[in-house]
Amino acid sequence: MASSRKLQSSPKSAKRIAVALSGGLDSVVLLDTICKSQAANQNREIYAFHIHHGLQKPADDWLIFCERLAKKYKIHFDFRLLHLNTKEGNVEARARAARYEALADLCEEYGIEDLLLAHHQNDQAETVLLQLLRGAGVAGLSGMSVHKHIQAGPRPLMLKRPLLDQSRAELEAYAKQHKLKWIEDPSNQDRKYRRNAIRKEVIPKLEKIQPEAVANLARSASLLSDAQALLDRLALQDGKGILIKDCLQLKPLLGLYKSDLPAANNVLRYWLKMNELAMPSQERLNSWWRDLVVVKVDSQLEWTHDGKAIRLWRDQLQLAPQSGGQWIFKTISTGSKNAGLPAAGVKKAQKEGRITTKARSGSEKLQIKPNSPRKTLKNLFQEGDIPPWQRNAPLLYIDHELIAVAGVGVSYPHLVLTGSRVWPEWQEKAL
Repeated sequence: MASSRKLQSSPKSAKRIAVALSGGLDSVVLLDTICKSQAANQNREIYAFHIHHGLQKPADDWLIFCERLAKKYKIHFDFRLLHLNTKEGNVEARARAARYEALADLCEEYGIEDLLLAHHQNDQAETVLLQLLRGAGVAGLSGMSVHKHIQAGPRPLMLKRPLLDQSRAELEAYAKQHKLKWIEDPSNQDRKYRRNAIRKEVIPKLEKIQPEAVANLARSASLLSDAQALLDRLALQDGKGILIKDCLQLKPLLGLYKSDLPAANNVLRYWLKMNELAMPSQERLNSWWRDLVVVKVDSQLEWTHDGKAIRLWRDQLQLAPQSGGQWIFKTISTGSKNAGLPAAGVKKAQKEGRITTKARSGSEKLQIKPNSPRKTLKNLFQEGDIPPWQRNAPLLYIDHELIAVAGVGVSYPHLVLTGSRVWPEWQEKAL
């Protein structure tokens, strides 16, 4: 991804919000309403973020349009350029995933607390119909939520969809009333995409049968969202002794499966949802249960789902770590008794480029406790009961000295108890 044209941020400690600005009708209306409400809320900064997919010839013009629009409203603007391989897989789905990742990166960079998306009532109705065609359950048919927390770097990010109860016709009326200009994406007319076919062919016919079809579909999504919240609560109750940290305990899960299959399916789906993974098809779910029922004690099992690896190890189902990430240094409060690395030394090493990340070579040793010898990483991994696939952990070096190993610990001789201190943590990041 590439970026960007940045405006200077305000030195004030105002709350920062961002609008995902495509330049289409929906996002232009959203940006206009947010900027016009700014007079009543001075203690916030508004950013507009644009994602350039690079898939269509007019995309450069859309970027220029969005940048000019941000200048008109006198708000901050930035963008990301995606590089997508159009010959692999579902381009529409991959573009959507890449767009959200890019928006999350921008929010992390600028310290954004709320990201506003311009999905509206018609989008919700289309989503419900798409999920119905896929044979989705309650979670899928719940559609898009008005508010949703996601983890974007070190801080949580709130996704908000303030237009979700507004129809496209209402947005068009607002835009005409306020003489707004927007761009039209020609790909929205291409009916080879299922969403466009539903928008152009299915929904108009449904509205002839039932004039309130769009509003009713959106209302159904809201009611199903309430039902899903109750199912999540039930999963927590049924999952006691099964949901342990980020893992699923196999034996009690199989016990629930044998006594109450719907409850076991609900717990498994809840675990996937908490890990932000897509819901599996019924066929895939049945295949997983067949594997789990016959798997032998201490056997290792692996599935690939939604681009991630789910592994069984020592009677626990767990996700394999994401590939890629970075070391971050968290400040330890001055009143804390916790040890840490000297902040000034780390800052100086960062500035001079003396901090590096390396992979294991097989001979490294580390002392992570007082009054204990340096041990090989192999021994430390075994003592920490760390699964084999997590043992290729990134290593932090300063001046060619091993300082920390992700998931294992920090070199005890390098820690101090006084002065400004920081603690190194490995932060995973999807690539």
